[in-house]
Amino acid sequence: MILDNFKLNGKVAMVTGCNTGLGQGMALGLAEAGATIVAVNRDNAEDTEKKLKEIGNPYFMLKADLSSIDVIPNLVQEALASASKIDILVNNAGIIRRDDSLVFSEKDWDDVMNVNSKVLFFLSQAVANHYIARKVRGKIINICSMLSFQGGIRVPSYTASKSAAAGLTRLMANEWAQYNINVNAIAPGYMDTDNTAPIMADPERAKAILSRIPAGSWGLASDLQGPIVFLASDASNYLHGAIIPVDGGWLAR
Repeated sequence: MILDNFKLNGKVAMVTGCNTGLGQGMALGLAEAGATIVAVNRDNAEDTEKKLKEIGNPYFMLKADLSSIDVIPNLVQEALASASKIDILVNNAGIIRRDDSLVFSEKDWDDVMNVNSKVLFFLSQAVANHYIARKVRGKIINICSMLSFQGGIRVPSYTASKSAAAGLTRLMANEWAQYNINVNAIAPGYMDTDNTAPIMADPERAKAILSRIPAGSWGLASDLQGPIVFLASDASNYLHGAIIPVDGGWLAR
């Protein structure tokens, strides 16, 4: 039955940056589909843990500061010690800094690029090698953005990092498909999250954005649950290098 291909029973999904918002929504969606969740956050994620406990699947809560690639070897080993394996990696951890590009600082550039693209690549590399060593199919899902396709304003390092995430998704898919590793991405549109709170608090900007979304509303974390389960499951085994926009029609406008 086709619906069986969407089930994730027996799979282990490592999800970074899932203490709130989109990451939490995706982690919960994967858990509801049957996956064991390895949640990776810089701080305690009590709310996510509470919700995972209510679902009833096994889960593990790990702490790591993903501002540097130095933590990756220990993080992967800790995940394997906890859950025995990794089948799915969701690279959701990300940060944003806002300022005019004429005065944007090097620190704000480096901080964002390190988390959003450098760590994304090297964590994917480590997990891909785990898949290859086990000789199993693996899933890597990167979280891109509308700014993987567009320039945006006042977020130069975020735009650069999300454009890099899109390019790396395609590159990794090109190289790793031969090992039965599916590398794909989701590009959320304008979603109601902590990252977009400053935009939503600006009445003129929020109105302008909303008027451009054909669906007529901002997205919610729950809107990513279907796409993330699809990309994590056997239903997407022939999908490589795809970037799925979940944007209420923003890019089609």
